[in-house]
Amino acid sequence: MTDQAWILIAVLVVVLVVVGAVALTTGRRRRGPTTLPPEDVSPYEVDQPPAAGASAPVVTAPEEPAPPSTTPVPTLERPEPVAGRMQRLRARLARSGTIGQTLLSILSRGDLAENDWEEIEETLLLADVGVGPTTELMDKLRTETKVLGTTDAAQVREVLRRELLELVDPTMDRVLHVEPAIGDDGEPHPATVLVVGVNGTGKTTTVGKLARVLVAEDHDVVLGAADTFRAAAADQLSTWGARVGVPVVRSEREGADPAAVAFDAVKEGREAGADVVLVDTAGRLQNKAGLMDELGKIKRVMSRQAPVREVLLVLDATTGQNGMRQAEVFAQAVDITGIVLTKLDGTAKGGIVVAVQRELGVPVKFVGLGEGPDDLAPFEPEEFVDALLS
Repeated sequence: MTDQAWILIAVLVVVLVVVGAVALTTGRRRRGPTTLPPEDVSPYEVDQPPAAGASAPVVTAPEEPAPPSTTPVPTLERPEPVAGRMQRLRARLARSGTIGQTLLSILSRGDLAENDWEEIEETLLLADVGVGPTTELMDKLRTETKVLGTTDAAQVREVLRRELLELVDPTMDRVLHVEPAIGDDGEPHPATVLVVGVNGTGKTTTVGKLARVLVAEDHDVVLGAADTFRAAAADQLSTWGARVGVPVVRSEREGADPAAVAFDAVKEGREAGADVVLVDTAGRLQNKAGLMDELGKIKRVMSRQAPVREVLLVLDATTGQNGMRQAEVFAQAVDITGIVLTKLDGTAKGGIVVAVQRELGVPVKFVGLGEGPDDLAPFEPEEFVDALLS
């Protein structure tokens, strides 16, 4: 073989080697790396099928931070101080001052004829003072004005103020007794208060407002929703309690035994170390003997846990003499210790204070003078009479 042939063969071999090397390199680039991705790579970024016969990997989504809570934290209300409420509400109470204004107008006329005295008597009766107290007041007014021999409006007003104040009787015990009671076991028990009344007097609302009065005086309170005939009553009471941070014991079953709920409320008050337990009851008509007897049962059952310190009767001031009949029947069913007179603002029926106290011998302890949450005030005889005559 010639030298030229050997040279040609050598060139061909070199060319083949170079071409093979280039092809091998290109193939590797197309296949990519043969190593696995690092372990910290997200499974959502590496999308490779599992090897044959291998189980599929469990993919766990990364935890996301919990969104901030959008539920507002309830802010407890601080009821306004009890002291001075009657003074603040005096302007509203003065709206019921028709009785005083009319009497002053008549008494300042000078020499009073018989028809003037009849007008005075009619004014007192229309204001629901009652027949007995009206007769008593009339006799004293006739005597005083005759003895004084004056028509001066200021002097006549003082006479009228003194006689009305005597009828309202500032000597009656109007304190709400919520001192802890000592039981037979020698342990302190919460003071329990039972609230009763007919339908529509604002009884449940009064319980809620009374809770605010007690909270304002730094008492620990538990509410009992023993009005089990009306689901809305328990809801309403729960709303009142939530506003001032007062727990409410209730039954989720409509028509449950109210005595059992009252019992549980007092028990809860004892276990929680509460100062006062307020128990709301269903409104009932005074002519329903069965319902009236039920009140006695509720009181007896409550007494097994702690003595009942107060039984408050809620009366609507606008019902007049009908309210008097209600009061008499309730007093027979349970021993009433105090009256709460609601809806006294804007009415000329302020004389019901005199009538109900005279008939029952029970003091008016609180008066409702508006729809605001703190429009329940301890009854103050002098403020009441001054508002009537304002």
